[in-house]
Amino acid sequence: MFQLLPPERVTAVRARPIAASETEVARSDAVIFVVDETRWARSLAALPFASVWTRLDKRRGGYRKPKLWLSDGWDWIKREAIERPLYWHDDGSHFTLAGRREIDRAAPVAHASYYEADAFARWAGARLPTEAEWEDSFAFFDAEMGHQLDGAGPVIPKPGGGPFGDVWQWTQSAYLPYPGFKPEAGAVGEYNGKFMSGQMVLKGASCATPRGHSRASYRNFFPPAARWQFTGVRLAQDA
Repeated sequence: MFQLLPPERVTAVRARPIAASETEVARSDAVIFVVDETRWARSLAALPFASVWTRLDKRRGGYRKPKLWLSDGWDWIKREAIERPLYWHDDGSHFTLAGRREIDRAAPVAHASYYEADAFARWAGARLPTEAEWEDSFAFFDAEMGHQLDGAGPVIPKPGGGPFGDVWQWTQSAYLPYPGFKPEAGAVGEYNGKFMSGQMVLKGASCATPRGHSRASYRNFFPPAARWQFTGVRLAQDA
């Protein structure tokens, strides 16, 4: 069987317990989907909050521990002097589309690269979901729900969202063609086929995604070091 962890069980993906106040998320994240009749195959947890991510940052040493990082990721953070998610500052503030603001510790982490997402998952005793796991999990959710874009103005991830909205969620799946894929003729063929190299798939939607444009099957993609978009993490664990 396939289980999505309800919010009160997010601590199951941690090697060490996290206080309930740091793991409260929207109740819409709780659902069970049957894959087979013999065992619990894997589980997905809710988005990690900023208050949890700070345990991985420079002060806690997570950005200084090579065992947490992919080889390319470790080379990247050392070369670029990466110490925290993009736009975060040491004084507890971050730069947003509305200017500099205090980090909302109850909101999901945003502007994290694939490398950071993978390292966070490893630190948490979990992993990133595959594209197929994510899509199977949320295929029957209402893709128009959650914190998505309803009008012009500065947007920012908020507490209490679901699988769609707030931040795009990295998966461990490379952006590669489905069987039988052929690029379309003309300009549209330039968009997908030529980018199927060195990119990772992200699922869901973000607070900058126009409401009504989201669906579970949509494949967003970015290089693993990209952080400028509203990108975050959803954890998975084999059971």
